[in-house]
Amino acid sequence: MTADPRILSWATTHVGAKRSHNEDMLVNRPDLGVWAVADGAGGHDAGEVASGMIAAALEAIPPGLPPGDLLALVRARVADVHTQLREEAARRGPEVIIASTVVILVARDDHFACLWAGDSRAYLLRDDTLLQISHDHSLVQELVDAGAIDAAAAEHHPHANVITRAVGAALDELALDKVSDRLQSGDRFLLCSDGLSKTLEAADLQLLLAGALDPSPTEAMIAAALARQVNDNVTAVVVAFDAHGGA
Repeated sequence: MTADPRILSWATTHVGAKRSHNEDMLVNRPDLGVWAVADGAGGHDAGEVASGMIAAALEAIPPGLPPGDLLALVRARVADVHTQLREEAARRGPEVIIASTVVILVARDDHFACLWAGDSRAYLLRDDTLLQISHDHSLVQELVDAGAIDAAAAEHHPHANVITRAVGAALDELALDKVSDRLQSGDRFLLCSDGLSKTLEAADLQLLLAGALDPSPTEAMIAAALARQVNDNVTAVVVAFDAHGGA
């Protein structure tokens, strides 16, 4: 069920073609107006614990909150998980990090906000144009921003998996970046882990996001990634907005 009949959503996660267990978690709560993808940070201890705690914290948000209170509570819940993960890592040992990326979409009352930390991404398809509305917190993105490498080289850089911000990472306070805007009829959002964005080209993502919504755009995306032997866990959440009451 959805709190807003103009919004439909789909969500799929898969272990991928090469991994033995899935450290990705998702939230698909149209009744709250909250969707999220969390990807346990690769190479760290208990990534699935971190992503699972984020998902559980967001799932536990009560329904019916005003939009401003909802956004504030989303931030507070993620901040609480960050603190809990830092404390648990300290108990396990001085070199332990238990962390996860996260990307969150909140949509209520004709507006949306996207929050994120790490390299799980948010895309918006609007007027036949695919926009990446999040900006990766990663080493290669910093190199691209500095002009040291181009975007094409970033995809195959030896440090492409190094993230610079995450929930539970060695930061006293977690800063979630944010973008917000008004919703427009026909908007389609994609939240995904890097297993999807590093396996499919932007043109592929645009084609799949613009395609038929029945039976499931996210299942089609995961199938496309598996067909290319995705070497990571892979997760997709799609949210479609139709101002006339049906996507």
